[in-house]
Amino acid sequence: MRIVFLGTGTSHGIPMIGCDCAVCTSKDPRDNRLRTSVAIEADGRCLLIDTTPELRLQCIANGIGRVDAVLFTHHHADHVTGLDDLRRFNELQRSQLPCYADARTAACLRRMFDYAFEERPGYLSAKPRLRLHAIEGPFEVEGLSIVPIPLMHGCEPVFGFRCGRFAYCTDVSAIPESSYALLADLDVLVLDGLRRRPHPTHFHLDRAVEEAGRIKAARTYFTHIAHELGHASTCAELPAGMALAYDGQVAEIAM
Repeated sequence: MRIVFLGTGTSHGIPMIGCDCAVCTSKDPRDNRLRTSVAIEADGRCLLIDTTPELRLQCIANGIGRVDAVLFTHHHADHVTGLDDLRRFNELQRSQLPCYADARTAACLRRMFDYAFEERPGYLSAKPRLRLHAIEGPFEVEGLSIVPIPLMHGCEPVFGFRCGRFAYCTDVSAIPESSYALLADLDVLVLDGLRRRPHPTHFHLDRAVEEAGRIKAARTYFTHIAHELGHASTCAELPAGMALAYDGQVAEIAM
């Protein structure tokens, strides 16, 4: 199984508009961060987690020519507003695309992209053809078992996802006690690590390191990274087995 980091940046992306800080002007390509998303590739199948505003660019940059299903962590704009780009996969695969979301996220998608979910005979433009499925517990997609992981993003409940010995937990400020058991025995953990200063809806770096130390995955990569964290300098100070993720990175995991 391959985990492709399509984007590792905060909701603003890096570089940020109108910022000339050291990270936003860095020549290190690992400091250029599109909005946060990953693709899970296994046995010719591809699951996409979230549809960022840069989805088209992310797929082109990483050679993603097939998506078999989409898993949504939550409804915030930086995680859903690339949904229209999914219509290209409808064309390539000549089929509808299943999407999995909790009830609140599904309702927001239907409101934000109503044209994609309503039958309008007079609507002549191309549109995504999607099937929304409610997440109510573990489920199977294309032969892959997916375990939703309840998390808190400030005061809002969101989902992380586990597939085999991989878990993806972006946009998290607290892990409910009951969710730690779902994060046991991981080869790779991807965890929110926004910046150095505390934040009300995201783990800051010290807290992320603390949580990663409790979960004890073989490898932990931090994502949803703001411009306060330069890639090289931050990775140099992290404990063994932990690092900032970067756009285009690939992590391989035994099935």
